[in-house]
Amino acid sequence: IASVEHPRANAQPPGPGGTDFGDPLPGLTAAQLARFNAGRAGFEEEEGDADGAGPVFNGRSCAECHCGPATGGSSDVLSTRIGAIDDDGFFDPLLRFGGPTIQTKGIVGLRGFLFPGEVVPPQATIVARRRSNPLFGFGLVDAVPDESFHFAALFQEHFTPETAGRPNETRDLRTGERVVGRFGWKAGRGSVFDFSADAYKDEMGITVPGFLRDKDGRSFGEENPPQGDARLLRYNPVASPNEPDADDIVGFTDFIGFLAPPPQKPLTAQGRLGRAVFHQIGCADCHQPTMRAGPNAVRALDRVVFHPYSDFLLHDMGELGDGIEQGWATGREMRTAPLWGLRELPFYLHDGRAETVDEAIRWHDGQGRGARNRYLDLPDARRRALLAFLNSI
Repeated sequence: IASVEHPRANAQPPGPGGTDFGDPLPGLTAAQLARFNAGRAGFEEEEGDADGAGPVFNGRSCAECHCGPATGGSSDVLSTRIGAIDDDGFFDPLLRFGGPTIQTKGIVGLRGFLFPGEVVPPQATIVARRRSNPLFGFGLVDAVPDESFHFAALFQEHFTPETAGRPNETRDLRTGERVVGRFGWKAGRGSVFDFSADAYKDEMGITVPGFLRDKDGRSFGEENPPQGDARLLRYNPVASPNEPDADDIVGFTDFIGFLAPPPQKPLTAQGRLGRAVFHQIGCADCHQPTMRAGPNAVRALDRVVFHPYSDFLLHDMGELGDGIEQGWATGREMRTAPLWGLRELPFYLHDGRAETVDEAIRWHDGQGRGARNRYLDLPDARRRALLAFLNSI
């Protein structure tokens, strides 16, 4: 319970960030820093066909989509998710047609067979674009106990019921245990390790045997059949279980888990006014300023107070929802996006539709509509102050 601060608290003590984007957490041991650097090298390395990439994929390296303003950040790359509502009213991830993630590139397989990149099939009635999440500070988020997110939801239900969120529940891909999701646009993964495994398979086409199936029925130890056609896999030159083991994912986890949060800029007088406005109009009800990690064997993560400006809960965003169901998240629900490092994003919202922060706020709907309307009613000076504050975190 002590891991969650009051969402309307005004305090903004210094966080645990580095001096620049992409820095490691301060206080790592020499051995941990070596793991961070080795993990970053693997994160930046391009995977070839012989390494198990494909047969269909979206990128050759993690850094291809997570590169700005430093390795581990975001980019202007958008991936595509698809789905449909079946005759019984349930969400169908269209696995048999290549869903839920479309892989747009293919490798050259056995006997010169060219795997075609996937396209959105006509059966898809729901098509959503997804921006790459910046990964800065993910290790701290990973270190927050599940109970803290449940408490945050109960707190909101009692004090701000009109904007109350709820945790997404997912399964640990190794143990099958139910855990609170916190990573991804739908909070569909509960740990940095699982988030890394998911991207390794979905975006790079590299499978790792030994994982359980997720709620959508996908196995992380099986290849992605191009456009859902498993017959084409006979041309795959490097098939599971001959692909890499989990060591690569462990390396990614070391790098992401030890990445420092985005550095915060000193607040000006205008920024301090903007922080007050942020709380007054209700932004902080969902974009919770402060969280605290639980006890952790890594000293740099142990009970650290940090400032993600997110509760990592699902909220009904009305028309801003992308229609995709994931875990227990409905098509209208999205995880509250962390606001730290906002100033370095190439564009905003899950699908990049907003070119400015002002535009992103104006797109808010559903449970975010009240704060949006209060923002629109602000005098110009207070609106500029709020934007100045957001540019500092």
